[in-house]
Amino acid sequence: MLPPLKPIPMKERVSMVFVWYGRIDVKDGAFVVIDKNGVRKHIPVGSVACIMLEPGTRVSHAAVKLAAHVGTLLVWVGEAGVRLYASGQPGGARSDRLLYQAKLALDDNLRLKVVRKMYELRFGEVPPTRRSVEQLRGIEGARVRKTYELLAKRYGVKWKGRRYDPKDWEKGDVSNRCISAATACLYGITEAAVLAAGYAPAVGFIHTGKPLSFVYDIADI
Repeated sequence: MLPPLKPIPMKERVSMVFVWYGRIDVKDGAFVVIDKNGVRKHIPVGSVACIMLEPGTRVSHAAVKLAAHVGTLLVWVGEAGVRLYASGQPGGARSDRLLYQAKLALDDNLRLKVVRKMYELRFGEVPPTRRSVEQLRGIEGARVRKTYELLAKRYGVKWKGRRYDPKDWEKGDVSNRCISAATACLYGITEAAVLAAGYAPAVGFIHTGKPLSFVYDIADI
C-alpha cells in the first residue's frame, strides 16, 4: 500500500486561484474546471492554498472531497472576491494553528507582543514602550486619521473625516463611499486568506469582540 498523501505546506503553495463561469469536477483523478464548451482546465489543487469560487461556478461532491483531502480551502465569494458568502474546510481541519492563536490571544503578555509587532509591521517603526493594547489602539487610530488628512491634501481630495452610516450608503460623501467599497473588497480577500491558513476570523488581538476581529487586524496591516 502507498503511504497517505502529505499535504504541501501552506508557505510553499500558490496563495489563491479565482474560478468563474465553469463547473469544477474531478476527471481522471485530476481537479479540473470545465467550461460551457466542455474544455477542461487542470488546477493543481494540492499546491493552491485557496480557490475562490465566483458567481456562475458549480462544484461537484468529488471536487469538494478532494480539496478537503489535500487541505485546500474552497471559498464562495462575490465577483472579484468582494463578498465572502461561505467557506469549506478551513486550513485542512487542523487545530494546531487555532490553538496557537487562542494561546496568544488569552495571555495578556503574549497578546501585547503580537499587537506591538502588528504596529511595527503597519507603520514601519517600533511602537512606544510601556503602552497597553488599548493605548496602542488609540495611537494607531490617531495616526490613521492623520494619514487620511495628509493623503487628501496631497491628492487634492475634499476631506471632512471618516464618516459613514452602514445602513445608509448614500449618506456618505464620495470619498467615504470609495473607502468603504475598497475596504469591503479587502475584508473579503483577507477573510479568505485567514481561513485558508487555518486561523479563526473572530479571535483578534487589536480588534476584539467581533465576528471578523482577526480579519480587521490583518487587513489593517
